[in-house]
Amino acid sequence: MPLDSSAKGLFPIAVTPFLPDGRVDESSVDGMCDFYIQAGADGLTILGIMGEAQKLEPEEALGIVARVCRRIPVPVIVGVSSPGFAAMRSLARNAMERGAAGVMIAPPPSLRTDDQIVGYYAQAVEAVGEDVPFVVQDYPLTLSVVMTPKVIRTIVQNHPSCVMLKHEDWPGLEKISTLRAFQAEGSLRPLSILTGNGGLFLDFEMERGADGAMTGYAFPEMLADVIRLSGAGRRDEAHDLFDAHLPLVRYEQQAGIGLAVRKYVLQKRGAIRHDAQRKPASALSAAAKAEIDYLLSRLARFDGRAAL
Repeated sequence: MPLDSSAKGLFPIAVTPFLPDGRVDESSVDGMCDFYIQAGADGLTILGIMGEAQKLEPEEALGIVARVCRRIPVPVIVGVSSPGFAAMRSLARNAMERGAAGVMIAPPPSLRTDDQIVGYYAQAVEAVGEDVPFVVQDYPLTLSVVMTPKVIRTIVQNHPSCVMLKHEDWPGLEKISTLRAFQAEGSLRPLSILTGNGGLFLDFEMERGADGAMTGYAFPEMLADVIRLSGAGRRDEAHDLFDAHLPLVRYEQQAGIGLAVRKYVLQKRGAIRHDAQRKPASALSAAAKAEIDYLLSRLARFDGRAAL
């Protein structure tokens, strides 16, 4: 089914499994899908920034889309951000034909003014087609594009195919509150808001009105549990669980090695066979791996799922 504004819960950002020689590890794609479903995923997002999408050939990207959509029984969102609209259109249309529920579009770093941002999304919608549901990715820390709540509202109101915001602003809690206030006053139509940033602020983002998470922390079960507990009004339980994972969440957020940390833990958990990245790639030192193992051992005292 096509993605719509009622989407909620956990939509993990999936890594792309590679073999040590750099080829796509197709069997690990299947195992990874099973892992995320067992962890409680309500959807899956592939070919995102942490999915090393920029390192894939177009045929490889479509092969992954087709394989994931065949394997997984929940909506699949495909990252289609590209410097050019021709490549964006090709990937978006082909992904939808292969079973994707929607696409995610991030703004290019060159955008600076509100009018430029609004104009870019108008052109992107024209390129991929108004029939393709899409997610706006708001990630100024990496993309250097600042989208105010009013700009996001304009994009959503201008384009019925915009059904979701991936919120990754930092600090960004007030942005969530402002967008929900727009909805309460009737100036913004229904919009799903899922949050990123490795889950670093998920505990309070849920309380501000987020519908769930779209991020790739190596323990997606924790994200699913925090979303569930928050929705049930079990605030202290949600924060207790989140706080236990916070040291590892923080460690995974390090610029430059965050993906290496995530893949290392996912490999230890059996979600993927190898922690390989396609070059150019970062690597973990023996000291870094020892630190991660130590964090896992400490986490296991509270959450047995970390006893690897």
